[in-house]
Amino acid sequence: MTIRVIQWSGGNVGRHAVAAVHQRAGMQLAGMYVYGKSKDGQDAGELAGVGPIGVKATRDVEKILKMKADVVIHSPLPSLVYGDDPEADVDTFCKLLASGKDVITTVGYLYPKVHGPALVKRLQAACRKGNSTFHSTGLNPGWMGDLLPLTMSALSNRIDEVHVLEISNFQYYPSPEIMFDMMGFGKTPAKFRKDVARYSHWLTSLFRESVQLVADGLDIPIDDIKAKTTRVLAENDLETAAGTVKRGTVAGQHWEWSGMVGRRKVIRHETIWRMHDSVAPDWPRGNHSVAIRGEPNMRIDMRPDWIDGGLLSTAMHAVNAIPYVHAAESGIRTLLDLPWMMGRGLHPKNRKGART
Repeated sequence: MTIRVIQWSGGNVGRHAVAAVHQRAGMQLAGMYVYGKSKDGQDAGELAGVGPIGVKATRDVEKILKMKADVVIHSPLPSLVYGDDPEADVDTFCKLLASGKDVITTVGYLYPKVHGPALVKRLQAACRKGNSTFHSTGLNPGWMGDLLPLTMSALSNRIDEVHVLEISNFQYYPSPEIMFDMMGFGKTPAKFRKDVARYSHWLTSLFRESVQLVADGLDIPIDDIKAKTTRVLAENDLETAAGTVKRGTVAGQHWEWSGMVGRRKVIRHETIWRMHDSVAPDWPRGNHSVAIRGEPNMRIDMRPDWIDGGLLSTAMHAVNAIPYVHAAESGIRTLLDLPWMMGRGLHPKNRKGART
């Protein structure tokens, strides 16, 4: 059976998804929704950089809703951060689900129960109406900070603490739009609080979901999830690939989300971002890591370059989930509900048109 797929959004993640679906045996690109007027009517393959494939992109939502398809990969910029309507993504989920299409999103909502019963009820109602399935995935959250420690836990006899540590130095990252506009580096503390409020809220919602999902997966009854943010300012002007971080503006961010049992942190996701190697010398340095303290103790370290395509891997986690999500019962299906997902059939011999 061929699974017909719609790609929602033609951004960086969406382009990777289109190219992959086009190459996969057992999948067919049925349509593509785009936001920009300049992309409307263009060939989806041309937008993805794989040449014409005979599928035209559209900005017509009703056309997408009426289209015969099985699954939608939803990967725009998150509406909780961008645009005038923070609820736009949820509205889109519900329309697509009610039209009979499964939805796999990369914008968050990894564990919808964290957002409260109203959201869960709304998504479930849309799934029932369309006999469809909702799933969210990603790289982190979606793999590193949740799926990986859950997989490691199979080797445990006792678990006292799960600690996920992400350490990034953005000194050579050349995007001022992401570094300064979205993440808030180079802003004064007052401007950071004002301009980055929506981004901070979205980030905290992502990792609260991840922490709760791990807690439920390990059957650890946490009492609360606490969020803590520490920022440091540049002591002098810092030259980076994205531009100059002025003295007295935000140059480092240290985030921590902790699942608590009483006063004890039992599931901890720690993220450290520097805009220059000289920033916050007292903060942890080294590799990304996932550690479980208990019996036995275990730790996996990942170098900063452990993966050379974060956007590609985000898209592939969604594409590789398609057969599992489409085969699942209708409703919200998280990482805890689906079978162990693998990248099956990815050898070049399995691609469409490959010689045997």
